[in-house]
Amino acid sequence: MTEHEPAPGQHDPRLDQLRERLAAVRQRIDTAVAAAGRQQQPPQLIVVTKFHPADDVRRLAALGITDVGENRDQEAAEKAAALGGLQLRWHFIGQLQSNKAKSVVKYAHAVHSVDRPQLAGALAKAMAAEQERTGRAPLECFIQVSLDDDAGAHRGGALPADVPALADQLAAAEGLRLAGVMAVAPFGADPVPAFEKLAELSAELAAVHPGATGISAGMSQDLEQAVRFGATHLRVGSDILGPRPALR
Repeated sequence: MTEHEPAPGQHDPRLDQLRERLAAVRQRIDTAVAAAGRQQQPPQLIVVTKFHPADDVRRLAALGITDVGENRDQEAAEKAAALGGLQLRWHFIGQLQSNKAKSVVKYAHAVHSVDRPQLAGALAKAMAAEQERTGRAPLECFIQVSLDDDAGAHRGGALPADVPALADQLAAAEGLRLAGVMAVAPFGADPVPAFEKLAELSAELAAVHPGATGISAGMSQDLEQAVRFGATHLRVGSDILGPRPALR
């Protein structure tokens, strides 16, 4: 038991809060899926748990969550180690330095932020060693695409023109599986044009790499629009977990 967790048998108001918020987000997703006529292909919900304690991830697992997202390697590695018995799939969704590849492949099911050849190469090298050591499954890789007009700005991402070469590199790498594309809608702008563009890029990618049909898009504020344009993975944090806890 940790300082964030109630004693056995004690009522846990945080669990109630997470249950309620999770139900509200699931209802939004169900409504969006129905509106898009996608009941046969609902998206996977990834709950983004960055800055929140491992006990919150434990609570989410108790509520049926199987996929969680983190954007800092140190925090993700610590949580994955602490919660190893929960059979969670960890999704790395933040900007990733090439020198962190060795660490990330030890726990990550997927990396959603592959945006340059150097990172793809580092992940391939790290996975070769990790598979030899543990026999783990291939690492799913999403190419992060910049949909900002000032492409490559603070949110990161490859230029759309650079996606085909990066896709070929990932597809050819032993131990990596090219899963699809990922994007963050431009801050403060209507997400519809961005997600429409991402859907077009996804179709172009899948025409060359038929297995790479994943679209990682949509967060708390724009998940409905993402579902409408075919998102297969939604990354929702604040609407489930609330604001990040104050730093101690």
